[in-house]
Amino acid sequence: MADRLAELLRSAAAGEPPPADLATVLLARPPGPVSAVLGFTEHHVVAADVESSWLAETREVGDFGSVMRAPFLAALGSRLGARVGHLDVVLVATADDEPAEAAAVRSVDLVEAEPVSDGHGRVLRALAYRRDLTVHRTTDRAGVVMLGRGLADRWEISFEVEPAARGRGLGHALALGGLRLAPPGQPVFAQVSPGNVASLRVLLAAGYRPIGSEVLLLHPSG
Repeated sequence: MADRLAELLRSAAAGEPPPADLATVLLARPPGPVSAVLGFTEHHVVAADVESSWLAETREVGDFGSVMRAPFLAALGSRLGARVGHLDVVLVATADDEPAEAAAVRSVDLVEAEPVSDGHGRVLRALAYRRDLTVHRTTDRAGVVMLGRGLADRWEISFEVEPAARGRGLGHALALGGLRLAPPGQPVFAQVSPGNVASLRVLLAAGYRPIGSEVLLLHPSG
C-alpha cells in the first residue's frame, strides 16, 4: 500500500489528482522518516500506520476537513510518537535537461566542503526529511538550493536566498536551477507554508503548479 502513495503523487503531478469524492483514504506509512496527511480537492489521504478503526473514531464525522486540523494532527502525532510538522502547500514542476538560464550553481560536498556542523537550518532540516540529498550554492554563496528524495521517494526541492541578495530574481533562478539538477522528465515537488507568500510567488513564476496540501510527521528514529 505504500506504493499507492507514490502512484497517487505521480498521477497528481501529471495532472490527474484523486477523485473529488469527499473520501478520507488510509494508506500505509511510506518508507522513510515520515508519515503524512495530504489534502487534495475534496479528497484526503492519511499515510500512517494506524488502524482504520482508530481513524474512524478520531476524525470528526461530518467534518471532512478534520484530518487537516490541529486536534486530529496532535492525536495522530501522539499515536505515532512523531513530531507534527507545518501545513504546507505542495507544488510540482517537471525537470528537464536544459541548462539553467539565470544562475550558476555548483555542487557542494556535504562532508568536506559544506559540513553539516555549519548549522545551516535549511540543510539540517532537509537532511532530516530526505535521502540522497545534494546541496548547491551560487558562486557568490548568496543562494542555496537542495534536492533529495523525500515523501514516497519523490524528488523534493528547497532553496533559500540570503537577505541581502533578495529582490533580484535569485530565488527564481534557484527554483529553475533546482529543476535542472533532477533527472530529466522527473516531477520535482516543493512544499511551502501558505504564509510564505514570497516563496509561493517565486515558485509559481518558475512554473510550479499547486496540487494540494500536506502535513508531515517526523518519526524520531527516521
